[in-house]
Amino acid sequence: MRSVTFDFSNIHSMPDFYLQFADIFLLPDWFGNNLDALWDALTVGIRLPVQIEFTHFDPQSLDFASLYKLFREAQRELDGLLTFDSSEI
Repeated sequence: MRSVTFDFSNIHSMPDFYLQFADIFLLPDWFGNNLDALWDALTVGIRLPVQIEFTHFDPQSLDFASLYKLFREAQRELDGLLTFDSSEI
């Protein structure tokens, strides 16, 4: 299983995250930088299985709360094909 870590000490905004996500998963230039496009990428656009970890992450951050919820939901939806964990600041 592929393992990918996103270090939020270097990610300060959603555009920063989308850029890193698209680079790591080799998404096309037309990848939409929004939660709907991210959901599509997670569920049908990237190679699974994958383990994704957020480090130095604050799940209570208003900037990233919706991102955290989306990854938790994707983990439930994909039933073992995507595992998600986060370590807080």
